[in-house]
Amino acid sequence: MSAQMNYLDGNAAAGELSRIFAIDVTSAEGQCAHCGTKKRFAEARLYMQCPGVVARCCACEHVLLRMVSVRQRVFLDMRGMIYVNLNAA
Repeated sequence: MSAQMNYLDGNAAAGELSRIFAIDVTSAEGQCAHCGTKKRFAEARLYMQCPGVVARCCACEHVLLRMVSVRQRVFLDMRGMIYVNLNAA
C-alpha cells in the first residue's frame, strides 16, 4: 500500500459481520489466498476509512475481505481467503 493508513484489528468488524453471520466470525480461522498465512480473522488489519470495511492479511497486506452496505443490501467479497473455518474457536 502506498499511502499510510491507520488500521484496527479484525475484532472491529464484529458488529458489521454480525449483520450477515449469526456467529462471531472474528474467532474463525482463515487462510490468505495470496501468501498462505493461516490466522484468526481477529488478527487481520481492518480499514474502515473507506466506504465499507476492508480486511487485509496481517502478513502480506493482501485484501482478505470487502464488505459494503448499500441502502438495505450488504455486499460481501471474501475472494482473498482460501477458506474460513468457523469452528476454530
